[in-house]
Order: sequence, then C-alpha cells, then structure tokens
Amino acid sequence: MNTTQLSRAAHSPGRPFSSRPVRLAVLVLLTLIAISLLSRLPAWSLLELRSFDYLSTVDDPLPPADAPVIVAIDEPSLAEINEQWPWPRSLHARLVRQLRAAGVRAIGLDIIMAEQSSREDDAAITAAVGPDVVLAGDETLIQTPQADQLIRATPMPQLTAAGARTGIASINLGGDGVFRNIPSYQDGFAITLAQAAGRAPRRLPADALIQSFGPSRSYPTVSYYQALDPGNFLPQDFFKDRVVLVGLSLQNAPEIDKGGADAFATPYTVHTGRLVAGVEIQATIYDNIVHGYSIELARLPVVALAILIAAMLAAATVWKSTGWPTFAATVVFIGVAAALSYAGIRFGNLFVAPLGPTVAFVSVAFGQGVFDFAEERRKKKQITLAFSQYISPDLVKRLSVDPSQLKLGGERRTLSVLFSDVRGFTTIAETLKDDPEQLTRLINRLLTPLSDVVMDHGGTIDKYMGDCIMAFWNAPLDDPEHALHAVASALAMQEAIAVLNRQLEKESRINGTPLHTLKMGVGINTGECVVGNMGSNRRFDYSCLGDAVNLASRLEGASKNYGVALLLGEETARLVEGTYTIAELDRVLVKGKTLSTPVFTVLHHADAAALAAHRAFVEMKYAGKLSPDDPVFETMPQMIPELAAYYAIVCSDVSGTEG
Repeated sequence: MNTTQLSRAAHSPGRPFSSRPVRLAVLVLLTLIAISLLSRLPAWSLLELRSFDYLSTVDDPLPPADAPVIVAIDEPSLAEINEQWPWPRSLHARLVRQLRAAGVRAIGLDIIMAEQSSREDDAAITAAVGPDVVLAGDETLIQTPQADQLIRATPMPQLTAAGARTGIASINLGGDGVFRNIPSYQDGFAITLAQAAGRAPRRLPADALIQSFGPSRSYPTVSYYQALDPGNFLPQDFFKDRVVLVGLSLQNAPEIDKGGADAFATPYTVHTGRLVAGVEIQATIYDNIVHGYSIELARLPVVALAILIAAMLAAATVWKSTGWPTFAATVVFIGVAAALSYAGIRFGNLFVAPLGPTVAFVSVAFGQGVFDFAEERRKKKQITLAFSQYISPDLVKRLSVDPSQLKLGGERRTLSVLFSDVRGFTTIAETLKDDPEQLTRLINRLLTPLSDVVMDHGGTIDKYMGDCIMAFWNAPLDDPEHALHAVASALAMQEAIAVLNRQLEKESRINGTPLHTLKMGVGINTGECVVGNMGSNRRFDYSCLGDAVNLASRLEGASKNYGVALLLGEETARLVEGTYTIAELDRVLVKGKTLSTPVFTVLHHADAAALAAHRAFVEMKYAGKLSPDDPVFETMPQMIPELAAYYAIVCSDVSGTEG
C-alpha cells in the first residue's frame, strides 16, 4: 500500500513552514508584531490599567502610622454647624486656630478661596493662615476649536501675602475616569503640604502610579465639627505633630453610577463600586510621595523582554506537541504572570502589566495548537484516503481517531498472510488478447468482490499482482483473531467467485459469448513478519516481508497440486482448528529450511469417522504404505467427497512412484 503522501506531507522540505521549529519561530515573531500593534490601541492601555487596579489592591498596605488626618466636611458636620454651604471663611479661620493650638505640623485646606467673600470673613481667614497652611488651587484646560486655554484658580492674593502656601489640587483621570497617576505638578497640593510639614517629597516619574490604601474612609477621619472643639470630642493630643487635610468627605461614600461632589473613582473602586473623596485622594498622594509608595510603570525594554520571554516559554511548552497539558500550562502561566506582576508592585514598586506576556503565551501556545489541530485533521484525511482503498472502513475510522496506531517504518509482528490467484487466468487472457477492454472489465469484476471480502473481514490489501491479491491481517491495527478472519475471508472469496461464475454463465447464454469459468486457489500462512514502509525514500508501500510471507505464496501455488481451493500453513491451522474442520494433506519442504512443514485445508462436511480415516490415510501416505489398488482410494472419496480430487492426485502419485 502506497503511503508516500502520508509521510512526505508531514516532513517534505518543500512545504513552507513544515518544520515545527520554523513554524514556532514565525508564530513568535507574528505574535510580537501583533502585540506591538495592539498596544497602540486605547483599549489595550485601559486593559493594562484595569489589571493594575486589581493587582495593586490585593493585600494593599494600610496607611502609615503618621498618615494625614482627614477633617471631613460631612453630613454630621453640616447638621451640627447648620450653616448653608459654602460656610463662612471665618469658620475655617476658627478651625485653623484650633488645629494649630492642638499642635498640628501643617494644615491643608482642600477648599478653593479664589474669590472674595464678605470683608469680615476674608479678614478672619487672612489673619488665621500662615506658612503652615496650604490652600488649594485648581488648574483647568479649556479646549475650543480656536485654541486651548489653561486656566489656574489660585487663592486670593492677601492669603498668600499672609504667608499661606498654594498647592494645585487638580488630578488627572484616565480614559475610563479612574484616578491612578500621581499629578506631576511641581507645586501640587500634596507636595506643598509635605514641604509645609518639613518633609522632603520624592521626585517621581511623570507617569507614576498611585498605591491605594483601601476603600473610602481608610484614613483616620474626624468630622469638621469635632475638630472645632477637639477638647470635648477627641482624645488628648489627637492632632499633635500630625498633618491635617480639610475637605469635603461624605461619610457614606457615593456610588460610582450616582457620582458625587469632589469624589472620584480609584483603583479600589473595582472592588467596592464607590467613589473616594478628593481630600482622601490628596492624603494618598501625600503618603505616596513622602514614603515612597508610588509605583513606577515599567519601560518599554522591560515590557518587551517580558513579552519575549513569555512567547519563548510558550514555544518551549508546545515544542513537541499540544493537548490538554498545553491548556493546563496556559492556565498556570496566567496565574504566574499575575503573581509576578503583583510581586513587582508590592516588593519592587514596579508595574509590569501581565496582559502582554499573557497574550503572547496564549497566542503562541494556542496558535500552535490550531496548527496541530489542522495538521491532525489533514493527516486523518490523508490516512482515510490512503487506507480506505486497502482496509475496511471500520479500521480506517480507528486509524483516523488514533493515528498513533499506525506505526510507520518496520516492526516485527505475527501476521496471517493470504495469497489468492485465479487458476488458468493466463489462458483466459490469451483468449481475450484481442479484446483488452473485456479482459480489463473481467479483472475488475473479479478483484472488486474479492477486495470487498478482504476489507469486510478486517484485512489489509498489500498489493494486486494481475489477477492475484496479497493481503494480511493484524497490521496496521491489532487483530487478536487474525487467523480466523483470514480463513473466513478465504472461504467468503470462494463464495464470491461462485456468484461471479453464475453471472458470467448467464451472460454467456444471453449474449452467446464464450464462457470463462473462474477458479481460485488461496494460500494462508501465519508467522512472524516485518511489516511497515518498504521501498525507497521517494516511493514506498506498506507491506510485509518474511519467511511466513514466502510460505503463504507457495501454499497458494501448491493448492492446485492437492486438488483443493484453500491450503493452510501449520500455525494457521492450529489457530483455527477449534472453529473450522481442518484436514492435514501433506508435508512440504520450505526453501531455506531443513525440516518439512505440514499443510492443511478446511473441510465443510466431514464427520469424526471420516476424519479419523483421513488421518490414517495421510499416515499411510507418509509411511509409503499406499498402493494404487489400495481400497482406501475407493472409500475415502465417498467419505469426504470434497477431497476426491486430492485422493485421485495421491493415487496418481503412488502409481507414478511404483511405475
């Protein structure tokens, strides 16, 4: 059987990307190019930042021990003070004096005082502020079709003249409306507050990311009205040496879909769905720049290296094959990538987004998986096409489901080998030499039913040699009952020949053409063979070789010498004698062997007495005790009519020997 296409399709050097290493290298390269293009999309950046939200808030740290204290303008304060918002600045002046008297290091008023109010209130706040007070400013970019205009709202000049400091409290929200990046203002509110408190703020990259310390109200917080009278409402020395931030902070954090005054989404919002007050965000910024909690965004070389390593790891994972282990390895890698990204945030203050490496690993692993799936489908199709002409559909199906059962190359197996040949076909061919089309039709009409019989009995057709068929059982798939199936096939082939002869006889009568009656001899032998791809590097057949094959061929040729249609080797006879009635006929000397081997045939009708008489007849034949006038030559054909020709041949041989 020719399997050249089956083997060369997978290994032919002429096919582009046929080499698995080359295919993986191309897949890695295409993956890197695809990620470099995808990373330019806004959606990619948002996905990376969303992964930051989750990872940076896993086991996030608590605010430092010296974290700022929030004086919240909240619902209880609005109720207690009972003043319409905005409150008079004289009230803020009173708060500043109370906090200073309580021993605070610095005060940050996250309240815009850019415009004048009443003269008395403005005078009160001007008298209260000093270098330890930071007042909030605001910066807004106004974009119009004509021009972009940057507008700054700063405290009234008399306040800064009185010594108060100004800090820009504006923050930048990401494309999804989430605050993650520390503002880069040199005069930012938190930076200025740190300077007022005598702390040295750290210089941060322009795109430094914030480290959150929990959901809303994670910082120590007191109500505004309590800070106005700390002696009655708060523990002694509660504010001593602390930095205080004053601003709007509702006690119940507003939900993200409802919005809120001076409240924003932070990385922690992904867990709670609630906004965080702006004054608490300023406290978070303060601790990030003072204590070094800020997280640096990994630069392009680091990200590219991580993606390349992920792609190479995926290539190594699928270097030999893909399957369920590939899926498991992908799941493990996703977890490892997330864990390493988290470790970078928590222990190295560096964020390497896991999105790129994860996409690289998945793309390479599953990309190769798609290639392998397509290759497997292609091989299954090739196996089906290649073997469907030689073996039964059931065996083809088994091979297509599990191609590993087809072991290409040579292997030793015990096979039952069958040779069949039409007797006298040379004479028939000579008769039809002037009508090759009729001869071709006759051969096809002969070989088609015989081939169907072989495949229906699970056999593999090795080759056609004119009117001869060579087939074998127990390869390429295991067949524990290969001898039985081979013998059953031989008997069915005889029945198929009988059916064809009846058709030919009928056609001969109708058409008045000569009748060509077909007779077939079959030889079957069982033994160890070498089976696999036999031939050259360019063309080979799936075939078998060995002494057992040679004996099967000799048995087919010798069957006519014994007057039977089927001749079996010794091992075949032993394996089927429990199912079929077996009769020994002779012993033959196999080429290359010093001992003769018995040959057998299958009987359809023979009782125990007839079989015993036949065995005695064969023993007399071996012993040379038969003579032409022996009565057994009269009685045996009557006891076993289907061996009448055999007995006649033996009688003739005995007569020739005596003569």
